[in-house]
Amino acid sequence: MKKRFLAMTLLVIAVLVLTACATPTAAPQSTSPTAAPQAAAGEPYKVGLVTSITGPASSLGIPERDTALMIQDQVNKAGGIKGPDGAMHQMELIVEDDASDASKATLAAKKLVEQDNVAVLIGSSGSPASLAMIETATKNSTPMISMASASQIVNPIAERNWIFKTPQANQPVTAVQLDWLKANNITKVASIGVNNAFGKDSRDAMNAQFKEAGIEVLADEVFQPGDKDFTAQLTKIKGLNPEAVIIHATPGEGAPLTVQYHTLGMTAPLLHNHGIGNKDFINLAKDAAEGVMFPIGKLLVANSLPDSDPQKAVLLKYIADYGAFTNGKAPSSFGGHGWDAVQIAVAGLQAVGPDRAKLRDYFENQVKNFVGISGVFNWSPTDHVGIGKESLVLVRIKDGGWEFVAPDKYAAQ
Repeated sequence: MKKRFLAMTLLVIAVLVLTACATPTAAPQSTSPTAAPQAAAGEPYKVGLVTSITGPASSLGIPERDTALMIQDQVNKAGGIKGPDGAMHQMELIVEDDASDASKATLAAKKLVEQDNVAVLIGSSGSPASLAMIETATKNSTPMISMASASQIVNPIAERNWIFKTPQANQPVTAVQLDWLKANNITKVASIGVNNAFGKDSRDAMNAQFKEAGIEVLADEVFQPGDKDFTAQLTKIKGLNPEAVIIHATPGEGAPLTVQYHTLGMTAPLLHNHGIGNKDFINLAKDAAEGVMFPIGKLLVANSLPDSDPQKAVLLKYIADYGAFTNGKAPSSFGGHGWDAVQIAVAGLQAVGPDRAKLRDYFENQVKNFVGISGVFNWSPTDHVGIGKESLVLVRIKDGGWEFVAPDKYAAQ
């Protein structure tokens, strides 16, 4: 009996041991944090940039290129553009130099649109080159954002369905000049400008608005792109004794023209248009630049703006970012035109992806209250510029820099 009990006891113990060995031991719980899911990587989003890195318009094109490269660097270091597909897409900026030549701008646009298959085309620095690119953009149904100012770039809008631009048009620039002339009771002026699309558009705006305001244009002289001798035109203007002189030019011609103006002993106030809004003009014209006035976007006098200005924070950040990226180069309004164009393109790619037709529609209908360098943009089916006189200030060159001239101080200048 005892033997049977002992045998039964040993059998129960054996079963229990076998059962314990068969039961797996639970794995220890991980104490490391769970990694956040990473967005999938998608194909790069391609952006084409045509700019004047060489040639007479290079003082416009170089800061535009550098600004675009800066934005690409910022975007890609942050992981890229998160598209509507939820994936992260690297920004692929493809840069072409048109050498300040309209025919080369056309070839560059064709390459970017037809071979590189960019989603959006940005360019160019000058009005003639931008106008030359329009046919390629339109033919290939590709949205294009110009960094030049001539109103013909986006007008008539029925023929410019795919075209937008970031600089102010010449009409509001003329309106600011007109305000200054009226404040100083000036009724007789003379004009000299470059004979291209930019100069013609600026001169047309001047002639129309000045006539309506009762200001007589005693002479409306022109010179050819690349000219360096303006003696004949200036001598004629000097003999007419204007009360002010209006100049329509960019730094390449505008600086030597201003130097020769003073060399001839001419003393009437000089009012340039917004084509000289960079440090190159001051560096080239040197002492002759002192006192020159011109309307321009707010970038050059950002520190003088009230804190309530909606652009101030964006302007100051761009100045700091551009200086850091370029090892201390001074920003220019032209680089600002590039910032606006590229940032709007990035916003569009994020919203609708690289579909060209969807991007065009986004630009026309969704770019609202976009705070940029050139102004606060509101594009629409009837306005592919989106900024006007409100985005401009009058500045005067003083001691190698720019000084904000408030409207209530116009008569004191």
